[in-house]
Amino acid sequence: MKKSVNIALLVLLCSSFHLASSLFDGLLPNGNFEQGPKSSQLKGTKVIDPHAIPNWEILGFVEYIKSGHKQGDMLLVVPEGVHAVRIGDEASIKTRVKVNNGMFYSLSFSASRTCAQEEKLNVYGSPNSEPKDWGMLPIQTTYSSDGWDSYSWGFLAESDEIEIVIHNPGMEKDEACGPLIDSVALKALNPPKRSRGNMLKNGNFEEGPYIFPNTSWGVLVPSNIEDDHSPLLGWMIESLKAVKYIDSDHFTVPEGKRAVELVAGRESALAQIVKTLPGKTYDLVFFIGDSNNSCEGSMVVEASAGKVISQIPYESKGNGGFKRAKLRFVAMSPRTRVRFLSTFYHMKTDGSLCGPVIDDVRLVSVRNPQRG
Repeated sequence: MKKSVNIALLVLLCSSFHLASSLFDGLLPNGNFEQGPKSSQLKGTKVIDPHAIPNWEILGFVEYIKSGHKQGDMLLVVPEGVHAVRIGDEASIKTRVKVNNGMFYSLSFSASRTCAQEEKLNVYGSPNSEPKDWGMLPIQTTYSSDGWDSYSWGFLAESDEIEIVIHNPGMEKDEACGPLIDSVALKALNPPKRSRGNMLKNGNFEEGPYIFPNTSWGVLVPSNIEDDHSPLLGWMIESLKAVKYIDSDHFTVPEGKRAVELVAGRESALAQIVKTLPGKTYDLVFFIGDSNNSCEGSMVVEASAGKVISQIPYESKGNGGFKRAKLRFVAMSPRTRVRFLSTFYHMKTDGSLCGPVIDDVRLVSVRNPQRG
């Protein structure tokens, strides 16, 4: 009898662990909004009960949208499943999740602009409704041809339970012109360590935000993201536009499972600051290629280390090729900024933005530069 009880407890503990761990790498409970309000909790598409959507609380004008819903001449499409929510001006959706205090997390979600033009979203990950940690994500630019993009944002958990909030700060007079939101996920990220033979953190981009398995557009790391909020650990986005984080399940990547696509020309820049010895010679080596997504043409990646700049050409056939590149430089200061951007804008035939892929970035000291 005692043995049976112990086995039952073990099964219960294992199932509890699976439930808890699933929150760290995947959809939040009802994160795809497929569980919706009862008909009595709706007035048309407007949700009239703040607790009508299971696992979520709403504040302000929030609509529950079914794929194929028409608004005037516009057809609203949902990227995954059948349902999504639309957040009106000054409205929010929020949910509470258990996390590990002190762990760094990445929030991923899919969003689509509807009738507003200058839309932005505030995102929070905080123990309470007065967050210290928040970010504003611009969603005016549509990068994919589907009208939907997935976004990411990073934060440090300051409690064992936090509140995830997505808020529309309101840029339009029409409260029914807010963005559609779908597929909200959370992923725990391990602090990046410098591997042997590489002075850069997360140079292979393996530690990054959750990528939705049923989408084909990767996930965007938004513009002007500093270290504290970067879901692409170790890297900053120093540009007006986002970079795209892609995986080998949907794209061709030169090395490992993850890579970065520079999708907005000179407005899509990736950077990291690393400690160097003034007067010492270093090599910055990396892969440049394309992701096998029909992004064709003459590409140029501009790589820089401090004031030393090199432009590396790559002729893309859009079928997943790549090559190795190298930039040699002499450090001028104790801290050197390593930076990558795409010299030109590129666009696929379907109108979506695209660009060169970089991967497996390594910074190594050169012992005998005269022979290099």
